[in-house]
Amino acid sequence: MTQKSTNMVAIVTMCFIFAMISFVTNMAAPFGNIWGNQYEWSKMAGNLMNFAAYLFMGIPAGKMLIKVGYKKTTLIALAVGFSGIVIQWISSRAFLGNSAIYVYLLGAFVCGFCVCMLNTVVNPMLNILGGGGNKGNQYIQIGGTLNSLTGTLTPLFVGVLIGTVSAQTKMSDVAPLLFIAMGVFAVAFIIISIVNIPEPAQERKAVNFEHSAWNFRHFVLGAVAIFFYVGIEIGIPAQVNFFLSDASEKGAGIAVNGAAIGGAIAAVYWLLMMIGRAASSAISGKVSTRTQMISVSTVAIILVLVAILTPKTLTVNMPGYSAGDGFAMFQVPLSCLFLVLCGLCTSVMWGAIFNLAVEGLGKYTEQASGIFMMLVVGGGIMPFIQNIIAKNVGYMTSYWLVIAMLAYLLFYAVAGCRNVNKNIPVE
Repeated sequence: MTQKSTNMVAIVTMCFIFAMISFVTNMAAPFGNIWGNQYEWSKMAGNLMNFAAYLFMGIPAGKMLIKVGYKKTTLIALAVGFSGIVIQWISSRAFLGNSAIYVYLLGAFVCGFCVCMLNTVVNPMLNILGGGGNKGNQYIQIGGTLNSLTGTLTPLFVGVLIGTVSAQTKMSDVAPLLFIAMGVFAVAFIIISIVNIPEPAQERKAVNFEHSAWNFRHFVLGAVAIFFYVGIEIGIPAQVNFFLSDASEKGAGIAVNGAAIGGAIAAVYWLLMMIGRAASSAISGKVSTRTQMISVSTVAIILVLVAILTPKTLTVNMPGYSAGDGFAMFQVPLSCLFLVLCGLCTSVMWGAIFNLAVEGLGKYTEQASGIFMMLVVGGGIMPFIQNIIAKNVGYMTSYWLVIAMLAYLLFYAVAGCRNVNKNIPVE
């Protein structure tokens, strides 16, 4: 097999893994709607556990890349992910009684280990296969497009399966989705076992590491940026989902099929992320990563600000799903439209931040990827904080936290991403 064809197989494989990451991660918020019926505190708890795993697994995952390579790390991650899905399925069994929620949270935590390892593998690999720079970002955005596709379908599938969340809705109602997830992990394990994946970290085993990724200012600031970014990416659609699912005066007040409509509209956000990443992958060879990051950060701040200031009484028709009407247009607050449009902006950010942060790191790339994934814990912490604000103050008020995080991303794109440590040898 030639080097070119080997790289193509690796690229396709990494894109497939990218899709799986979103599939696992995006089950947490809609599942939270189910558990939230029994335990109000648990709405974002599964998401928090999923991302908390990054804090513990990020650095070890980076070390695994160096020690056992990309392929073995991926296989271990898939085995762990399968176990996590099985544990979540066990949480749907009636015999567990009141302890079921804790079994579910354990499953979410185990799945978090899986997606952390997969993220640690896929991002540096795609960046390396693209040769870094704009091309590296382009490959990450291609993988991100598939990531957003599964992110679009997951909450939609859950919404279709559960319809309106009531006191009777249980995890057993979404068991088919969990069985599909188990099958996907099993098939992925077989595929990864067969294909050849480049092992750049293994080739650098004998290299001396005089410094570390922490010595690069632009990487450290980028790690903070990814902490906030994942909080933004998860928090925006999650609160839209909860807002529309809340039939009370505090929420959108949709009395019938609110959860299904909320899930479908949250899916539009992920659909727009897919469109945005596809567009970015088409232009990233010519338009710099930094330019894209500055543009989308600015637009996102404007969209969220308008959403906060728009009265709930102003409505618009958006696509949704209900058990009685199927796919149709439903009247929802106009602010939801502005928030959903943010998907076009956040679509670019993950790949752009990673690309800018690891630029010029050379032999420290694998270590940097592990640290990066540790900071993804922000996707659990920041939405959890946002949910507390939403619960105690108001859904739209909670988005001021999102604006603050977006402001930091704009700073990073303007000034923080510059590599001022070019004197450190990286070969």
